[in-house]
Amino acid sequence: MKLLDILTSAWAIQPEKLQEIQAIYAAHFRGEKIDIEAIEARLSRPLANEQQEYELREGGVAVLAIDGVIAPKANLFTRVSGGASAQMLTKQVESAIADPRVRSMVLAIDSPGGSVFGTPELAAAIHELSSVKPIVAVSEGTMASAAYWFGSAANAVFVSGPTVQVGSIGVVATHDYSPRAPGALTTEITAGRYKRIASSTAPLSEEGKAYMQAQVDHIYSVFVDAVAEHRGVKADDVLEHMADGRVFIGRQAIEAGLVDGVSTVDATVEKLASNPSQFSKRRKAVFALGGLSVAGAGDATGHDSTETVLSAGDAPNHTPTEKEISMPDPTISRESLERDHAALFAQMRSEFITAGATAERERILGIEAHSMPGHEALIAALKADGKTNPDQAAAQVLAAEKGKLKTTAAALAADAPAPVPAAAEPVPAAKPQAGDIAARASAIVAEAKTAGREVSFAAAAAQAARELAAQ
Repeated sequence: MKLLDILTSAWAIQPEKLQEIQAIYAAHFRGEKIDIEAIEARLSRPLANEQQEYELREGGVAVLAIDGVIAPKANLFTRVSGGASAQMLTKQVESAIADPRVRSMVLAIDSPGGSVFGTPELAAAIHELSSVKPIVAVSEGTMASAAYWFGSAANAVFVSGPTVQVGSIGVVATHDYSPRAPGALTTEITAGRYKRIASSTAPLSEEGKAYMQAQVDHIYSVFVDAVAEHRGVKADDVLEHMADGRVFIGRQAIEAGLVDGVSTVDATVEKLASNPSQFSKRRKAVFALGGLSVAGAGDATGHDSTETVLSAGDAPNHTPTEKEISMPDPTISRESLERDHAALFAQMRSEFITAGATAERERILGIEAHSMPGHEALIAALKADGKTNPDQAAAQVLAAEKGKLKTTAAALAADAPAPVPAAAEPVPAAKPQAGDIAARASAIVAEAKTAGREVSFAAAAAQAARELAAQ
């Protein structure tokens, strides 16, 4: 890709930084050699010429410093713009996650954004690899445009203080940035309706402008969709709260849902070193109710040149307002959470209510499953107390059933009739004695004789035995 292609393509960057870069390369296209020392003197700062590698800190935390303008590859452009290569950054993130010594990673970002080329791929790598090992993005200066594109892909995003700039979600493309020597004439021969519809050597037509605008809008939609996926919200939420091109400062960025809170790089490293799992899950954007506390600072830079600038997601210009922004009290109570983080409090309250209702419904259904006839009042009381779980309810119902059976058995025993006494053992009759039988037999014989009958003594003895036995 040629340098001119990069400069005239779509950018996700703060406008003043793009103008600075274009001003430097104006001399280059006029045929003047770029003087690194002269540029450093003009900008009153050194130009970055080394690609950063991640630093391994205590606790297995890799820290990757990402400073300056983001370019597709490392070359003269990255040196002059004082930035970083998206390609090299992607390799560094991949290397850190593959490093067995690394347990987690911090992206220390201070960048106004940069070229859209390479940025989506860097963001996709961060988003994917953050599920392997926790990745957290922290800015102690600026995390704007393309820098936020990939910064938002981390599991959590933080700013270090009240003046950190975040956002500028938008896309800009510049036409007719091709300075030519006076009198020079360029003629282009094309085939295909759109081949050079936005040629940098001719005035931009309405059709060419519409073509460029469509390209910018498409890249903007890709940007918005990526942020929505990274922050766990809908694209419409991103458009409403985040992506109108504004730069949000400090607490504004928290209230707009772009970042999750306040933390420095060192503090984040300490948290990850002690417990990296606290950042293993992706945090979801939370929007403040009632809008921002202070108006965000947008693009307050005018465009005095004749170049045509097409953008997506631009916000109206804002006049900076001087207002003290107090950071949240590090000691969080229920009252301070509701006061200072109303949106977060409302979301947490809603989630807790839903979770509580689900748990209570499951508790009640579990208790009802152990219901037994005759214990309806006990089941109702256990459901109403709000604390008895199904296992405890089962134990109480069984205990009540045992008590009920014991009471029933005692009642039945009390109501039963008295038992019938056993019959006395019969006393066997005394066996007639031989003398008694003989005496009675003699009497029978005598009685018969008196009556004029004859009875043998044997028959009389048998009769006597029967009579005596019957007595």
